[in-house]
Amino acid sequence: MSTSASASPDERHHVVIIGSGFGGLFAARALKRAPVRVTLIDRTNHHLFQPLLYQVATGILSEGQIAPPTRDVLRKHRHLRVLLAEVERIDLQTKVVHADEFGESLDIGYDSLIIAGGATSSYFGHDEFRDWSCAMKSLDDALALRGDIFGSFELAEASRDADERERLMTFVVVGGGPTGVEMAGQLKELSRRALRNNYRRIDPRDTRVVLVEGTDHLVNFMGRRLSKMTERDLTRMGVEVHLSAMVTDMDEDGVQITHADDSTERILAATKIWAAGTRGASLGSTLARDAGADMDKVGRLVVNPDCSLPGHPEVFVVGDLMALDDLPGLAEVAIQSGVHAAHTIVRRQEGKQPKDFHYRDLGTLATISRFRAVAKIGPIQVGGFVGWVLWLVVHITFLTGFKNRLGALARWTVSFVGRGRYERALTGPWVARRQRRPKAA
Repeated sequence: MSTSASASPDERHHVVIIGSGFGGLFAARALKRAPVRVTLIDRTNHHLFQPLLYQVATGILSEGQIAPPTRDVLRKHRHLRVLLAEVERIDLQTKVVHADEFGESLDIGYDSLIIAGGATSSYFGHDEFRDWSCAMKSLDDALALRGDIFGSFELAEASRDADERERLMTFVVVGGGPTGVEMAGQLKELSRRALRNNYRRIDPRDTRVVLVEGTDHLVNFMGRRLSKMTERDLTRMGVEVHLSAMVTDMDEDGVQITHADDSTERILAATKIWAAGTRGASLGSTLARDAGADMDKVGRLVVNPDCSLPGHPEVFVVGDLMALDDLPGLAEVAIQSGVHAAHTIVRRQEGKQPKDFHYRDLGTLATISRFRAVAKIGPIQVGGFVGWVLWLVVHITFLTGFKNRLGALARWTVSFVGRGRYERALTGPWVARRQRRPKAA
């Protein structure tokens, strides 16, 4: 059965937005007072503050604090409709988005289209690694990883085999960008402080955290000085940092690392965290084929300087799915490109000439541990406590909603000043997996 979501007496210019991440959400916000009607489509019912996924995985924040409901965030946008649906394809000729809403086909016509489909994890040709590692791209990823992390300590406490306990208490983080650095640092913070005196058979301080990076320095786009500072601080915390190293094999029991000199090392680890790379969402390749558009090597669509799709000025591609001027896949890029697309639509409605997109670099930050972070804001490079304060201010500012800001600040106070981690319950997938495991004879 097929229905049409565009059959409406409302004749205003119809803007369809695909994706409720930073690009899609900020595009919708920018259109709040515009003389248009808006339909936002996403397969999840929440806006995800992805930079803080690692804090959900390590028990600092709850999922609701970084993933507020999209409908609630946009509740005051009376001309906007939110659809919980999966986009299947886009007909560029007839200007119709075909989607699936709980098994029912939807044909959604548009006058302008903003595609903010985001990105998925890239395994660099080793898709089999997906079965043995936890990605860090979605809320489900973070919750599954939280179960693996805290479940590993419970299994280690129950184990009577010393080698198995060591494997369970070894965590391998693949990727030395901000996500990998933040995850490695928090795993050490968790084991050194938050779990202290919680167990009787094991000492969480014995936890081994291994960080593997393919290049010769961490957080490479921040510059050599901050890279060295990050490596130094992580090493002092006890993180094993392997630079110029690649994960060349992975299974349930551990990983194999190949170093620059072609030597290999086998690390036994129960939990493997993949933070090594991203690739544009699959919608991008479908759209590229239909539009005859080019894609870059990581699956992003090459767009015009105003973020529009070549040959289709009514279609805009923003955020992680956009390839323009080698811009990185950062939240700020998605926000600014989404707002630019919205403003371009309004300018065209007003008969004004559209402008090219120019990204304003507001800086990049990564937290290493409590009270220590690195920050690069233009020519300014700072680390330590000052960097951490900057990180705190920026993340409080960009969290959606006053209640989420207040809640996150309270949790950070408990976790960083104290040592509490409230989000440690083992539920759902982890419990089901344990129940399915065959009992030893």
